[in-house]
Amino acid sequence: MTAPFSRLREDIANARRRDPAARSNFEIWLTYSGLHAVWGYRFAHWLWMRGAKTAGRAMSQFTRFLTGIEIHPGAVIGRRFFIDHGMGIVIGETTIIGDDVLLYHGVTLGGTSVKHEKRHPTLGDDIVIGAGATVLGNVTIGSHSMIGANAVVVTDAPEGSLLVGSPAVPRPRAPAATDSYSDSTIYYI
Repeated sequence: MTAPFSRLREDIANARRRDPAARSNFEIWLTYSGLHAVWGYRFAHWLWMRGAKTAGRAMSQFTRFLTGIEIHPGAVIGRRFFIDHGMGIVIGETTIIGDDVLLYHGVTLGGTSVKHEKRHPTLGDDIVIGAGATVLGNVTIGSHSMIGANAVVVTDAPEGSLLVGSPAVPRPRAPAATDSYSDSTIYYI
């Protein structure tokens, strides 16, 4: 029983690391709708994986009602996934998300097919997706990539890509620099 509680602690610590406005663990636990959506997703996914598909969908819709964030219970999401200002997020059924991924509000990880096949994006580890960005179809975004606000991504992108525009064209991302006053990483676009 300690594993679920350690994952909650990891989620709260990750929120503190990712959000400079976070003031306390209690505040994060109480008020961060992105975390509430992830926690609701985990329960819905647990139900889904055990064959309780309708119960999983019902739980995901209840979580959507509470948070404004829709995560299909069939999606596969890695550790330390953080949604900042999450209203309007949509994550489709066959989406796969790696570890240490950050989404801002209004992001859609959507499908382009109505067939029963892999039809949603696959995201590697350590990816940041800006507000309003849309990633459509069975595309793969390589680890350590960044997708700019309002970008529309419809093609694969290699590791370390920067994707901006509509349609977004992958290009190499500039190296990261360390901010001298806060030990934060800044990515130059």
